[in-house]
Amino acid sequence: MRLVLILSLLFSSSTMARHDFYTSIGQMTDLLFTEKDLVTSLKDYIRAEEGKLEQVKKWADKLNGLSNMATLDPEGFLGHPVNAFQLMKRLNTEWGELENLVLTDMSDGFISNLTIQRQYFPNDDDQNGAARALMRLQDTYKLDTNVLSTGQLPGLSSAASFKSTLTADDCYDLGKVAYSEADYYHTELWMSQALRQLDQGEEPASVDAITVLDYLSYSIYQQGELERALDYTKRLLKLDQAHQRANGNLKYFEYQLAKQKKAEESEKQESGQRDKGETETTKGRPADYLPERKKYEQLCRGEGIKMTPRRQSRLFCRYFDNNRHPKYVIGPVKEEDEWDQPRILRYHDIVSEQEMDKVKELAKPRLRRATISNPVTGVLETAHYRISKSAWLAAYEHPVVDKINQRIEDITGLDVTTAEELQVANYGVGGQYEPHFDFGRKDEPDAFKELGTGNRIATWLLYMSDVPSGGSTVFTDVGAAVRPKKGSAVFWYNLYASGEGDYRTRHAACPVLVGNKWVSNKWIHERGQEFRRRCNLTETA
Repeated sequence: MRLVLILSLLFSSSTMARHDFYTSIGQMTDLLFTEKDLVTSLKDYIRAEEGKLEQVKKWADKLNGLSNMATLDPEGFLGHPVNAFQLMKRLNTEWGELENLVLTDMSDGFISNLTIQRQYFPNDDDQNGAARALMRLQDTYKLDTNVLSTGQLPGLSSAASFKSTLTADDCYDLGKVAYSEADYYHTELWMSQALRQLDQGEEPASVDAITVLDYLSYSIYQQGELERALDYTKRLLKLDQAHQRANGNLKYFEYQLAKQKKAEESEKQESGQRDKGETETTKGRPADYLPERKKYEQLCRGEGIKMTPRRQSRLFCRYFDNNRHPKYVIGPVKEEDEWDQPRILRYHDIVSEQEMDKVKELAKPRLRRATISNPVTGVLETAHYRISKSAWLAAYEHPVVDKINQRIEDITGLDVTTAEELQVANYGVGGQYEPHFDFGRKDEPDAFKELGTGNRIATWLLYMSDVPSGGSTVFTDVGAAVRPKKGSAVFWYNLYASGEGDYRTRHAACPVLVGNKWVSNKWIHERGQEFRRRCNLTETA
């Protein structure tokens, strides 16, 4: 009982700190090892309890045989002095020892470990954030709920040992998260999936069909589909005739449906334009704040790319030595044209495995929720449209960082002494960064004022992991999509030679569907680039 009480108290309390674990797969890996440690501790507790119970069982079995025999002839049994002595001894001493054994709490070590680790556990925000991430993946990649529930994700081998499935309870929990945000579209999708799995005979841990149907009928009603809402309500009442809310909804839905059909019939007679049964609905995803959502998601799926075969034929791969730079004359780098307008270049095998491992190692303990600059206030803040964690590494912190910075300067011909520190980012569950500009626009005159180095003239983006599915860098204005490739970097200018911003460089990091995405980027600023800019920038605003 004590263990149950302590566990209840531990898991009913939420930690006060915001960890945002779900925004970084790299940091979430630590949680796996924490859980493994707790499982080991729990097994130790179980073994200790089993050992204790085995001792109690042996004692009970021994006394059961003895008492059965003794009570057949109590006086005869106690007539033997040894039996009388052992009875006194057992009741005076041995039963007391047994009492101490039974009362010994074998859970102390486990509870102590759990209490220590609990402060580092994810909280409700993490769980809800991960739930929203699954829905984001569902929408972006047009995934059926059954695909997510069965774990058959694009890019994931059917034989993958880590493929996982969602239970009916999981689907119900996802639906509840959507419902709490008045997102009735996703509420319906996930409650329907939960009901489907229950209908298929899945044994739920906690949820039942009545509860699911209650949410399902209401979410469908909220989307304007009265007939379907009524059907699900009737199904609920077959399972629970006394369900108070369902009985109330039944009468209300029937009234509204009769009223609706009467209005439709009247309108049809007057105009003859509307067919019988046609109704106004609000079905679909919630209203969106992002005007280019459709184009963004199409590009993430590999659709809508605007590069024609003729333009593509003008893109080349080459060995590049940056005008016979001393470091690259003998060993030039592999440069590839990814896009023509704006020009986006990729450099292959630009860093080694060891260098990437070191950068990740340096960044991982310092990863914090990635922020954006509020365009109105200029204050850095977290945002739901940037799901990742990042850390900043200065050149002096490790020779590897200094070497990467120098390599960027040697290849691009741009001075990195005024550039921002190397930013390392790790994306979490459904990790993304929705369409944005890297440079400061005219309506953001103070975007980088505190740096004193001017606007961001160019972006260097280094991919430090392969991503089996999702995670592309897409340019929504021009219809370009760049796939992550470990050890390669892409580079583009954010400004024209005039200093004006190139709005064609609006880009986004697509949600990671399968895999773990690590990137690092260098934002190079205007200051110190006057001569280099005349040499390297040819486009004009």
